[in-house]
Amino acid sequence: MLDATTKDIKERTSGGMINPAKTCQPIGAMYAALGIHGCLPHSHGSQGCCSFHRMHLTRHFRDPIMASTSSFTEGASVFGGGANLKTAIKTIFQVYNPDIIAVHTTCLTETIGDDIPNIIKTAEIPEGKLVIHTNTPSYVGSHVTGFSNMTKSMVNYFSEATSDVKKEQVNIIPGFVNPGDMREIKRLTRAMNAPFIMFPDTSGVVDSPMTGEFNMFPKGGTTQAELADTGNSKITVALGRFAASDAAGQLDKKCKVPAVTLKTPIGIKATDSFLMTLRKAFAYEVPYELEEERGQLVDIMTDTHFHFHGKSVAIFGDPDIVTGMTEFVLSLGMKPIHILTGTPGGAVGSAVGSFEDDIKELVDMAGVKANIQASGDLFTLHQWIKTKPVDLLIGTTYGKYIARAEDIPLVRVGFPVLDRSVHSYMPIVGYRGAMRLIEMISGALLDRQDRDAADEDFELVM
Repeated sequence: MLDATTKDIKERTSGGMINPAKTCQPIGAMYAALGIHGCLPHSHGSQGCCSFHRMHLTRHFRDPIMASTSSFTEGASVFGGGANLKTAIKTIFQVYNPDIIAVHTTCLTETIGDDIPNIIKTAEIPEGKLVIHTNTPSYVGSHVTGFSNMTKSMVNYFSEATSDVKKEQVNIIPGFVNPGDMREIKRLTRAMNAPFIMFPDTSGVVDSPMTGEFNMFPKGGTTQAELADTGNSKITVALGRFAASDAAGQLDKKCKVPAVTLKTPIGIKATDSFLMTLRKAFAYEVPYELEEERGQLVDIMTDTHFHFHGKSVAIFGDPDIVTGMTEFVLSLGMKPIHILTGTPGGAVGSAVGSFEDDIKELVDMAGVKANIQASGDLFTLHQWIKTKPVDLLIGTTYGKYIARAEDIPLVRVGFPVLDRSVHSYMPIVGYRGAMRLIEMISGALLDRQDRDAADEDFELVM
């Protein structure tokens, strides 16, 4: 899909990454673990790794992120981190008293080859407490992979089918989205009168209210009882192939809960698919309040179509978010001509499914020719934009350097957004989220037009 210029650039850099459009697995695993009630994420590796991951999440959510570390030294790097992990587990339960410790690994311990399950088995774990783990080598995958791996471990450790008769309830795996998005997905599901278990659920954890008192383990998060009961649900809905489908597949394999994988419900079409899946599974009618919201969204899209029609756009970020955003901007009449994710595993012909095939299908149906790449970097994206400029850039905070260099408006969507606040409280999913996205995109484009008009007026005066 690359043009000749970009191919030449990639050959000159020997296939190396320059400013990857992703970060490492443990960040995703840490975020997923925060979605379990009373859980303390634990980074099995050096203190610097844990500090970076906590800092990155804290800057994005503007909320203190609690996590512990095995604090490897030179000795642990040579002889293994088993003693460090055992000491850490004992100390954490004594000092912080979480219900669960969720261990994830880093590059160092993965390179050493620590046997985490056996270390946990021989550790001192108080009665009624639990230690779970997942392997998250940073040199494989991305933060989306880490989120997926930890969510899958929740199924392995907790989910149980205690009855042959499934309950009239749905498991919802929201994928790597903000707590505001999780709240909106839950609101839509409640409006459909469908009983549900969402896991992981970071709402009420990384968006907890200011009470004047420090609470290390806020009220939010999926409880152990709820996680166990996921094995008794009628259906699992995974919202996003890359962040959610592995856990849904494992739940089907372990507890015979059928899984449906949908796009992250960004925009009108993906939200429709989510609601219709619930309607089909439970024979519930879509309530008027949701029909009204959908009608409002259609009205807004009609009223503002001239803002977007024919505008070219570049989109980058996590694969599930990028896929949803691509489908949405196409529905607005825009032309996404540069589309890139940093997460590996989505190349054409991939066994787990192809990001590139998904995007190509979307743009081909709309008659749009686009550069598409999985496991890409922002250097490649910048070269694409230099070769073929766009009217708008959609992505994370790191897109601001391209936006600044090429004088393009940037709409910040996805993870991480480090230079803006409040965004994690405001959804981009569902009909209301689509309304917000329209307002953000329209505002960015109109601000640019107003500035250009002001420049023209100034030139005329001069």
